[in-house]
Amino acid sequence: MSLSPPSSPPTGRWVTTWTAMPQLTEPDNMPPPPYAKEGLTLADTTLRQTLRVSLGGHRLRLRLSNAFGGAPLPITRVAVALPRGGCAGVSGIRPETSRPVTFSGRACATVPVGAHVVSDPLELDVRPGAVLTVTVHLDHGLASSALTSHPGSRTTSHLATGDHVDAADLPSATPVDHWYLLSGVEVRSEPGAATLVLLGDSLTDGRGSTTNANDRWPDRLFDRLPPGIAVANQGAGGNRVLNDGLGPSALARLDRDVLAQSGARWLLVFEGVNDLGTAPATRAAQRQVVAELLAAYEQIAVRARARDLLVYGATLTPFGGSDPYDDPEGHREEARQAVNAWIRDGGPYDAVIDFDAAVRDPAEPRRLSAAYDEGDHLHLSPAGYRALAEAVPLTLFR
Repeated sequence: MSLSPPSSPPTGRWVTTWTAMPQLTEPDNMPPPPYAKEGLTLADTTLRQTLRVSLGGHRLRLRLSNAFGGAPLPITRVAVALPRGGCAGVSGIRPETSRPVTFSGRACATVPVGAHVVSDPLELDVRPGAVLTVTVHLDHGLASSALTSHPGSRTTSHLATGDHVDAADLPSATPVDHWYLLSGVEVRSEPGAATLVLLGDSLTDGRGSTTNANDRWPDRLFDRLPPGIAVANQGAGGNRVLNDGLGPSALARLDRDVLAQSGARWLLVFEGVNDLGTAPATRAAQRQVVAELLAAYEQIAVRARARDLLVYGATLTPFGGSDPYDDPEGHREEARQAVNAWIRDGGPYDAVIDFDAAVRDPAEPRRLSAAYDEGDHLHLSPAGYRALAEAVPLTLFR
């Protein structure tokens, strides 16, 4: 018996170029009828979604998640393509770019409860910063009302009854501004390429940004970065560092959302405002949550450095005037200032990014600058997100 020599592995390595933090879908964010009913979701449904990659490449693979599904997820068929006009949120594709997606050589896959599946590599030229369309058909659907999604997509997806994976357009589809099932895209890249992972809440997820415009601060930051650096946005609305809320806490999801990302080299932590805002507005409670937050930041840094990541920390931005986070006695503002002073002093971080200084009102530093305020005195406008992106020194990625 003779053995053939092993074939040479492809050059380069897999690098995460896009992510969406998996979450359990809340009732208000479920697919609308007829695509969801009690105990059955997305049966005989085509789901077409667009996303903006960061790093480009010639080979890519997808990650689909059933992290919060209440039953095994039976995926019938998947394809990727480039969208019509290169635009996010459109239902049309360029048919000549469509490529079937396989899983271990098969068109279908069943994802166990709590797991995700990585597709086989496929050939498609995708430019850095390009928009990609992913179309999924579920014949039998998910036999549960517990569905994995990323509600804060700020991107329009499209639902249609039947198998329309190969359709050039879905003119009668139902639009929804959520992502379902998709959790990541990886590209095969040069050996020197690497990913910056962003751990955050709604400010990183982009609340206040423009739907289908990709003008969150992570998008704007990618536009400034040197070639060869991808950005993985692992922000989610309502997320907290210490306790579960809308999705698992930052401490609970660190392994999945940061340490398991292909090609990760840097971690930027910009999270904690929801911990302050949901803790009681008393001096004792706020001092307690500050102490717990600082310990949590140290834990995040220790765990990330064990995987050879450089860890950067960002100061917490103002929320003066925000209801209900801003309390009349100013205990939460005092706590925010204490957290920021610790971060600016270095904390456990390899570098500090002062987002607070970038967007606060110089005349009233406890508030956002009016030019950057989305209107609720907590979230930022597209101009504010651009200011955050411009506050990140590019020297951190050399």
